Amino acid sequence: MLKAKGIHKSYGKLHVLKGVDLEINKSEIVSIVGSSGAGKSTLLHILGTLDQPDSGEVFMNGTSLFSLKGDQLAKFRNEQIGFIFQFHNLLPEFTALENIQIPAFIQGKKPDHIHKRAQELAELLGISHRLEHKPNSLSGGEQQRVAVARALINNPAVVFADEPSGNLDTANARLLHELFFTLRKELGQAFVIVTHNEELAEMADRKVIMQDGKIL
Repeated sequence: MLKAKGIHKSYGKLHVLKGVDLEINKSEIVSIVGSSGAGKSTLLHILGTLDQPDSGEVFMNGTSLFSLKGDQLAKFRNEQIGFIFQFHNLLPEFTALENIQIPAFIQGKKPDHIHKRAQELAELLGISHRLEHKPNSLSGGEQQRVAVARALINNPAVVFADEPSGNLDTANARLLHELFFTLRKELGQAFVIVTHNEELAEMADRKVIMQDGKIL
């Protein structure tokens, strides 16, 4: 489903990625681990089209992602890719429901459809009773579940998660880890997760280890 070939990336004189090859299968959960500076987040951002490689290619379902430009790439990202970040990145002025719905409004779906889909995801994630609350009145675990629902609202093919449990306590981290597997079973998405959490890394279908800009 997702294939990266020969990915190189430098920032100035710092060569961060040194010819990375990686394939992700449909509905697969893959963890990416390694020490700080190994290139994990840089790779994740390139796979998710948030950054571009200096050389190499990324394909999703046969589409060469970096052959898409401007609005084409933004549209593809909105429709096919979901993101979950360590610090949630929720908009504080909007309710949980509104935060979840934003990517679907960008896609131009009908409001009734968006509302129904958001309600279904909130129910699945156990936050349906918190939808009218703004982020500052939600717990860390609740905020992260809102972020997960937002990532899933457009039914993407793959969800990229960068240290998704890094800002959660142990109990909420464990719940979030288990949630990814429930979501994969219910919705069929692939998940690619950068993490320092060894428990989560070992739960994945496959663990990818990075060191010095390469996959071991």
